[in-house]
Formats: sequence, structure tokens, C-alpha cells
Amino acid sequence: MNIGTDPEQLPRLDDAPAMVAGARKVVALSLDGEVEELTLAAAASRVRRRAPPLVCHARAFARRLGIEPFPAFDALELFAFVHPARFCVPTPRGLAEALDLPIPEGHEAEALALQRVVRRLLGDLGGAGREESSDPVAFAWEMGRAGWLWAPPVMAALGKPDGPDKGGRAGLRVWTRIKEWEEGAPLPPPAQNPVDPDEARRRLAVMLSASVPGKMAEPRPQQADYSSAVSAAFAPRSAPDTPTVVLAEAGTGVGKTLGYLAPATVWAEKNGGTVWISTYTRNLQHQIDAELDRLYPDPATKARKVVLRKGRENYLCLLNLEEAIRAMAFQPHHAVGVGLMSRWAAATRDGDMTGGDFPGWLVDIAGRGPTLGLADRRGECIYSACDHYGRCYVEKSIRRARRADVVIANHALVMVQAALGGGEEPTLPSRYVFDEGHHVFDAADSAFAGHLTGRETQELRRWLLGAEETGRSRARGLKRRLEDIVAGDEEALAHLDAVLIGARVLPSDGWGARLSADNPQGPVERFLMLARQQVYARTAGQGGVYSLEADKAYPVDGLVEAAAELEQALVRLSEPVEALSRRLAQRLEDESAELESDQRRRIDALSRGLHRRGTMTVEAWRSMLRTLPTETPSQFVDWFAVERIEGRDVDVGLYRHWIDPTVPFAEALAGPAHGMVVTSATLTDGTGDVGQDWRAAEDRCGATHLPMPAIRAQVPSPFDYPSRTRVFVVTDVRKDDLGQVSAAYKSLFLAAGGGGLGLFTAISRLRAVRDRIAEPLDAVGIPLYAQHVDPLDVATLIDIFRGEEHACLLGTDAVRDGVDVPGRSLRLIVFDRVPWPRPDILHRARREAFGRRRYEDMIARLRLKQAFGRLVRRADDTGVFVLLDPMMPSRLFGAFPEGVEVKRVGLKQAVTETAEFLRGW
Repeated sequence: MNIGTDPEQLPRLDDAPAMVAGARKVVALSLDGEVEELTLAAAASRVRRRAPPLVCHARAFARRLGIEPFPAFDALELFAFVHPARFCVPTPRGLAEALDLPIPEGHEAEALALQRVVRRLLGDLGGAGREESSDPVAFAWEMGRAGWLWAPPVMAALGKPDGPDKGGRAGLRVWTRIKEWEEGAPLPPPAQNPVDPDEARRRLAVMLSASVPGKMAEPRPQQADYSSAVSAAFAPRSAPDTPTVVLAEAGTGVGKTLGYLAPATVWAEKNGGTVWISTYTRNLQHQIDAELDRLYPDPATKARKVVLRKGRENYLCLLNLEEAIRAMAFQPHHAVGVGLMSRWAAATRDGDMTGGDFPGWLVDIAGRGPTLGLADRRGECIYSACDHYGRCYVEKSIRRARRADVVIANHALVMVQAALGGGEEPTLPSRYVFDEGHHVFDAADSAFAGHLTGRETQELRRWLLGAEETGRSRARGLKRRLEDIVAGDEEALAHLDAVLIGARVLPSDGWGARLSADNPQGPVERFLMLARQQVYARTAGQGGVYSLEADKAYPVDGLVEAAAELEQALVRLSEPVEALSRRLAQRLEDESAELESDQRRRIDALSRGLHRRGTMTVEAWRSMLRTLPTETPSQFVDWFAVERIEGRDVDVGLYRHWIDPTVPFAEALAGPAHGMVVTSATLTDGTGDVGQDWRAAEDRCGATHLPMPAIRAQVPSPFDYPSRTRVFVVTDVRKDDLGQVSAAYKSLFLAAGGGGLGLFTAISRLRAVRDRIAEPLDAVGIPLYAQHVDPLDVATLIDIFRGEEHACLLGTDAVRDGVDVPGRSLRLIVFDRVPWPRPDILHRARREAFGRRRYEDMIARLRLKQAFGRLVRRADDTGVFVLLDPMMPSRLFGAFPEGVEVKRVGLKQAVTETAEFLRGW
């Protein structure tokens, strides 16, 4: 469909059959009620030749047919347009449930549900008294000009079949309706009043007694004990750099979220300060936010008291959105996605695109460019120079967080802020709660690592130079961000020119192809080409589909010289970057009387950004290069790696990680804090030796590096695991035979009647099993979804799995860490093999540092404990845990709760007992 097409000339909805695809067939339902069953091949042929069908999630539908995306009436697009910022599971069943329509069972009923969904949505759109946050007529018409099939029925439902009135494009300016934030006076420091354990218990009782729709809670002695224990972290600090740290393990079902929120909110209210709650997963951020409805039922009050904080890359940039809307007429391939995003932008509460009211499936149906591509992912923010600065979602969240009682952040943001000495905050918080505390080690590992790679160096070039090709106008370089600030400042202009010259040493687009062709340009690419040569020489192409690694020792000919040349080139970049950063900082002092507040903040942000990205990053790279010919400092491990995706090289470089990343974590954050709670359901190890188990917890969160020993607290789960669960280790399935593994998954999923979660240690194994079992499961009405196969993000897959009681889901670590599915939708977990840590160079170094087998066993037990903990989320849940690995050592049985019997059985017995046990509940 060419741009400028009259929407009235688009295909008609009346000609669109509703189609639903299973694993082996497609059901088609015409408007007059005729039902057909088609093979996947026949359906693929039909959708190419006939009128566009009505489907749910057109991209997933096309993948199921094994063809490229094709024109279709996608019911999800219509839902996103009619009800922006509203949640639904992206299936026919999910759409029906969201719209309060009859829930379909079976593919034929799902096809009928799609027709009902469309009628309901078009009726909602034209309903009397409906309030709109943006102009649906203007957007529908503009999207129709780009070929959006829904435009004619939408315009008809709106009573505007001929298009908007004159001047209708003004309705596209959604940002004009967004309320601006207001600056306030600086806040005084918080007081230092402690939280008495009885105060925590009383607050907990108040929260539990609150009536919240859809949420039940009952007083539990264990929860009150836990709340009392963690209140110790909110006592005044007794000496500088000596925080009170509480390590609190709370078994599943204790209710640790409300348990720590009780003393946290008491402390905030008593002292006029802010407690930062840090989580590993974004999903848990929103669960914690929902729990605070108990304390703050009034939305306006809660908006003042509670703030979710994420990194800038998680929020919609209004300047990017404005430019995308202006380009709709010239970029028809993005126009539909931009229109749907604009509708969401006008309705969203906080502009967060990684949770909250943003439907994750919108990325799948609209494309990454018009959705996640509109975030500030390039470090290109121009702060107060932006016309949308006063409405900016990020700036709103930053300012609200400074005055909130509770800030709910994630480990990544908190770690980055600590590494940068506050980041965008003037000072670091004094009180933290780290939920999912078993992930502190991994989060610190990511935050304090250094990567001198093709991707990282190219990204820095883009941040400094901006777009160097046409068609990438949103990539604003340093000159564009700084030009009005440094105008007339000869010293700053000279430094800026030197930075722009020095940045050209970094690789531009196409560096990967040049390396593959042995045609490097510049010192970075020459170094990377030789690094790649060393990796391939030492691995002989072995080491897995996804990455290859090699030690840095005994470098290949020319690599040391290339490193020295690159180190000197980086000097010519880092020196003017730091000089420019200092010059901007100096202006804050020299011109303090003349600068407006917004100008000061912008200059300060640019100065700190230059120091962080240009100086700190480049200095870390230079340190890695300088030590290439010598021994790596004892606290680090360096190695070369080639990252691959499905057999194709996508990145190469030199990597440096702390052997123990909790060392810089403790120095940067845990030490300066006044009080900190680190909590998890799986904090300690499961060796059976209490001292060793707690030592593992302290190692994983950095408590061993603090001057005062941590306070230990452990509250057991109230669940009756021995009677509510079964654990089987299957002894007669060869884990290296994917045919046997697939047959085992199929038999177990069938025995459970669905509700099965399959966990894998490798993506290739997941895909192979999925291909073998999808069709037989679908034949008996058990839909199968799979991470890395279905074009959906992890959160959306879990939403679908939660919403369909008999569905099954296959996934890797991200699913294991993110799934929270109480009830019968999750009644079986099958692990393909013992989840040992990946035997790479980094693991080798840590294995030596932390005790070889002790360290490996700790990681495996932690992963098994985490997976098992997902099985029972409520007291009335039941479930079966199966490990398809005859080599499972009995010393890992400590991963399971006390009293749970681990039975070694053959597959036949595991299948029989699984069916019998689950049938009994």
C-alpha cells in the first residue's frame, strides 16, 4: 500500500475470515459461520492469494505458517488503538477476557471470539460519552494513508468515514496534553529515628487489614517475625562507613514484600527520607508497587509517596516521538507503529515502556523502531534545550523520586548510580532493600565490568559524532547537544573539535563486515581483527554456537603492537573529553550568578556524562590494553571473546570482570549506606552446614567486605512442601539424546494435562525439543509456547502461560527468574539437566577463588532452589518437579526444602506418579 492511499480503498473487513493457527492446522471461520480446517501449507497459500484474514498477533500467525508477514486485520492492533495503556494477554482468549466476553475453548471458539472482539472494540470506539486522551480520527486517517487495514472500519465507527476536518493533523500533537512537572526547593537530610520492631509489626497489621480488590492477605506469624527482624536495618549508623546490614532469608509464602515494606514505610514517614527498594526483575518492581496499594489506596497520594525508577532507556522520549510523528507521511513502514505508540503515549501514566501500562506485545506487532526505538537509548538527551523537557517522563520520575517515601528501582540502575557516585541523583540514598538479593552478585558483575568490543566502541563513536548517514536524524552527536552551550567559548570549542577528531579513531558502521573481510580501518578495528584471530586460533571454532573465548596470554603476532597503538589513539580521545568535561564544570562556578537553573542542570549533566562515558570508559579500556603484555591485576580476569548468534559473529573484543564484583559494590554502595536489607527466598546455600550456608550468602552480597558483620535472619516457609510437592530425578533418559529428552517432555506434559514449565540450559536444546513436541501436544488441546521461538518477549509469554491453565511453556534462565504463576497454570516443572554454571574463562577464575566444587555446587543448588520455588506460590498450590539427568549428585538435594523426598525413578514411573499425584489435587 503506497503512502497517500485513500483509506476507503483498503480491503474490507467484511471479506476477512477469522483464522486461528494451531501447531498442525488452521481453523478459518467466515462471517456467515462457515468453518474450515486447513493444513498450515494450505492456509499459507490462501492468505497470500485471498483477502487479508482476521487474526490475533499477525506476526506470530505468519511464523506458525512458516511464511513472511502478510497483510492482515490484527485484532491486537485494534485493541491497542481503542484501549491504549490497557493490558490484555495477546491471544483470542486473552482479548475475550479483557473485554468481558465469553471465554473460548478450542480453535473454532477462538475464531468466533475474534469476531466478537472486533464488534466490541468498534462499538467501544464509537460509544457515547467516551473520553479520549488523543485524537483517534487524526491518527486513524494518517495510519490509513500508510495502509493500515483497520482505518476504514475505525473511521466509520467514529462517524468520520471521509476523514478528519480541516486542520486535523493538529490532533497528532499528543505531547501538548501532557502535564508539566514543577521544580521544588532542595530537601533537608532525613532524621535518624530508628524503627522499633513493634512499630514494624503494627504497620504490617494495618497493611494486611486493608481491602484491595483482587488481593487476599491473612496475618502470618512468620511474616511478622520477618518484619521485626529486618527493622534492624533502619537503626541509626554507629560509625562512618559502617552500615547495619541484615541478611534475611524468607521462605516462599512468608510474604517478605509486605514484611520489609512495613518498616521501610515507617522509617520514611518518621524521618522524612526515602527508602530505595531494589529488585532484579522489572516484573517484581510492579508487583511491589501493587502491594503498596494497601497502604496508599488513594492514587493521588500513592503517586506522591511511591515512585518506580528505571534507566532512561526504559522511557519514551517525547522529542523522538515528535520527530517520528512528523515523519509518518514519509515513512509508511513505521506509520502504523508510530500511530499506536502515540495513542499509548497520550494515555500512559508514566511513559515506562518496560512494564506498567505498556503492553509488551506492542513491540512485536508494531516493530522495535516505532516502539522501543523511541526511547533515549543513545545517550543523546539535550535536557533543558528540549522543547519537551518540562513534560519529560524521565525528569518527572527523577524529581518525584527525590520526594517520595519509597522508590522501587532495579539492581542495574542502583548499581550504575553507585558506580557513578549518584548518577542523576545529587546524593546516594542512605537506606536500601535489595529484594531478590541472590542476584546482587550478578548485577554487580555487570555494572562494574569493562568491555572493549566492536559494539561498545561503535556506540561511543555514535554518542560523540551522532548520525553519520542519512535516515538517522534522531542520533544527535555531541556537537548538536553542546553547540548552544559552548557558543562563544573558544576554549570549550577547541576541546570539542579535538573530541570530534579523536572520536574518528572508533569504528563506524560496517566494522563487522570489514573484520570478516580482513580489511580493518583504524587502530580499533586492527586490534579487534587480531583479537578475533587469537580466539579462532585457540578454539579452532569450538566452544559453542553462541560464543568463543580465548585467554589473553601468549598473544598472536602483532596483537601487542596493535594494543599499544590503540592505547595511544585513545589518549588522543580521552584527554580532550576530560578537558571539555572540566571546562563545563568550571563554567558552573564561574557563571554561577548568570546561569538559569535549567542551564545549570544541563551543563552539569553534560559534564558528568562526558566524564562517565568519555573518560571513565576509555580509561578502563586503556588499562586493559596496557596490561595485555603482562599479568592481569589479581582482582580481575581478562579474556578475548567472539560473540555469535546462530553461527554468525556479532561482536568481538577484550573483556575484563572483577573476580569478586561485590568488592566494588561494597565500596561504592554498601559502605556509604546507613542501612541495608538483602533478602531472598534463596539466600543461603543448601549444604546442610549452617556456617557454610550463611557464608555463601555473605559472599554473594558483599557482606564479607564490610567492617561490621551482617545480622542474619531466617524465616522458614509456612508451606507443607512434603505433602504438596513431588521431586523426581529420571535415571533412564540420556540427556545428550534430544530424541529421548523430547519424548520425556512430551510424556510428562501430557501426564500433567498441561500447566508444564520446561527449563533448559541451552537455547539450541529448547528449540530442538519444541520442534518435536509442539504438534502432539496441540493435537490434544495443549498449546505450547517457547522463548526464543515465539516472537514475544518473556513477560508476555509468562502472561499467556498464566492465563491459559492447560498451556505449556519452554524457557531458559530469564523465564526461571521471571515466572510467578500461582494456581494450576503451573503444576509441573521439568529441567533438562543439572544447571551447572557455564564452564567459561570467567567461571574458571571464580572457581579457583571461591573453592572449586563448593562454588559450582552453590550455583547449581541456587538455580534448582529458584526453579523449585516457582512451583508453589500459595498454600493450596501443588506441583511436581522433574530433573531429566541421571547424573544428578545427591549433594545437590539440599536445593529442596526439608522433608521433601527426592526419588530416583525411571521415566515410566515418573510419568505415572506425576499423573496420579496431580489428579489427586
